[in-house]
Amino acid sequence: MCLEQFLFLGAAATAASALGSALGMAGGIFIVPLLTLCAGASFPAAVAISLISVIACSCASAPQFLSAGLTNLRLAVVLEVATTLGALAGLLTVGLVRDQVLYGIFATVLLVSAFQMMSGRRTRDSAIQVGLRLGDLPPGRSRSAAAHRRGRIARRLRLDSSYRERDASTVRYEVARLPTGLSLMFGAGMLSALLGIGSGVLKIPALDAAMRLPIKVSSATANLTIGVTACGTAAAHLIAGDLNLTLATPIVLGSLTGSALGARLLTKLAGTELRVVFTLVLLALAIPMTLNAFGARLGGLW
Repeated sequence: MCLEQFLFLGAAATAASALGSALGMAGGIFIVPLLTLCAGASFPAAVAISLISVIACSCASAPQFLSAGLTNLRLAVVLEVATTLGALAGLLTVGLVRDQVLYGIFATVLLVSAFQMMSGRRTRDSAIQVGLRLGDLPPGRSRSAAAHRRGRIARRLRLDSSYRERDASTVRYEVARLPTGLSLMFGAGMLSALLGIGSGVLKIPALDAAMRLPIKVSSATANLTIGVTACGTAAAHLIAGDLNLTLATPIVLGSLTGSALGARLLTKLAGTELRVVFTLVLLALAIPMTLNAFGARLGGLW
């Protein structure tokens, strides 16, 4: 690898990790297309390097999210049980699925996630459950019976929480549909093992749309859990000999720098801005991955 290639991969990884960290999904979802489309790496090699990048991103940005009070630790522990089981299932199927099918799955996940983020929330009580500032709820108004039932399990586990915005206002939120969230986390863990992504691309829409969390909390909590999930799957790829240390070095260095910058960005962005950026990025990445799924191999700049 020449110096120009090293610097290009390092700069690209920095930008990818900064954006990924700001969106709470690390840079894995960008690293896989970067390595396969630009560096000409095989899908298994890109997956292995991407998982190492995900771990670096999660470790570098998690402290800032925790200090800002955005990460729901209790919820993260509960969800990680299902995610880990999904990752184990994904590891058992690695090598049984063709690369083109994996590209197709990747593109489908991107498009579905983008649709979920664009569609927003349509429930009447979403204003109560998501991003509710103290004092915004009219006196005497209570949650609907349906909303009460959806959050019953989460209340027993004491998963509801709050955080403070930059303007010092307090945002309360309640966790809903925990069983649905656990099912989606299982799928996210499986995709993480198969595709080398941090699975935040699926976790964030699940936390946001299914479990009714504020987008900032969804991003911060997903960022913590994806690092834990990636550790196990990355170890399996390392044992299998898929890790290319030459390509991994600039990617990891760039990921550490970019993730720290992205964490600061998340605390400053408004929820609406974050949702728009997330959707645009997903749609942009879906195009080349869809072409690869149909055999139009892109990339190989070197």
